[in-house]
Amino acid sequence: MTQSIQAKTLTLRDVKTKFNCQLAQEEQFFREWIDDLPEITDEEKRYLDKVKAGYANSADYPMIEDTVKMVVLAPLLFLADFYLTPFHIEAEKSVELTIEDEDTIVRGSIDVLLLLQSFWVVAIEAKRAQYSVEAGLPQLLFYMLNDPSPEQVTFGLLTNGSSFRFIKMTKRDTPQYAVSQLFDIANPGNELYEVFRILKRLAGIISSNISST
Repeated sequence: MTQSIQAKTLTLRDVKTKFNCQLAQEEQFFREWIDDLPEITDEEKRYLDKVKAGYANSADYPMIEDTVKMVVLAPLLFLADFYLTPFHIEAEKSVELTIEDEDTIVRGSIDVLLLLQSFWVVAIEAKRAQYSVEAGLPQLLFYMLNDPSPEQVTFGLLTNGSSFRFIKMTKRDTPQYAVSQLFDIANPGNELYEVFRILKRLAGIISSNISST
C-alpha cells in the first residue's frame, strides 16, 4: 500500500537519505550570492528602509505567514521586478515526489513560486516570524528537487520575515545544495540591501541562461 507523507514533516536527514540530496563541499559551488552583485540606487535604499520600518512596526504584533508575505516578501519581489515579464508568480503550488524503491509519496505546497517561462527560479518558503528559517530548509529542498528541468540550476530563498537564507541546488547525477550566510533584518544597518542585490543577481543569471538556450 502506498504511503503518503507531508513535506512539512521531512527532516534534513530524510531529504539526504530518501532523495540522496547532499550538501556540496566545494567552496566555489555557490558564489552567486557573493560575486558580481548589482549596485542599488538611493531610491531603492529608501524603499528598503521603509520595508524594514514596516517590519519593525508589524513585529509588535503576532505575524503569521500571510503577514510575512505581505509586509516583507511582496515589497522585495515588487522592487526586484519579479512581477514583470518574463517572470510570473504562482502561490501555494502543489507538488509531489515518489521515493524510488519505496511505496511512499511526499506531498506539499510551495508558499511562493517564481517562474521564468517553464523554469523555477526561486521557491520561497515563508515561516512564522517566531520560527527559525532553518525549520523550513528540508521542506524547501524537497520542493527544489521537484524541479522538472534537472539540467537547470535552481535557487531558493528561506525567510521568516526577519531572517533570510539563499539556497542553490544542482540535480545532475547526485543532487547537491549549498546555502548562503544568514541575513537578518535586526542587524545594524539594513541587510535587506544585500537580500535585494542577491535577488537581482539570481534573476539576471536565470534570465541569461534562458535567453542563451
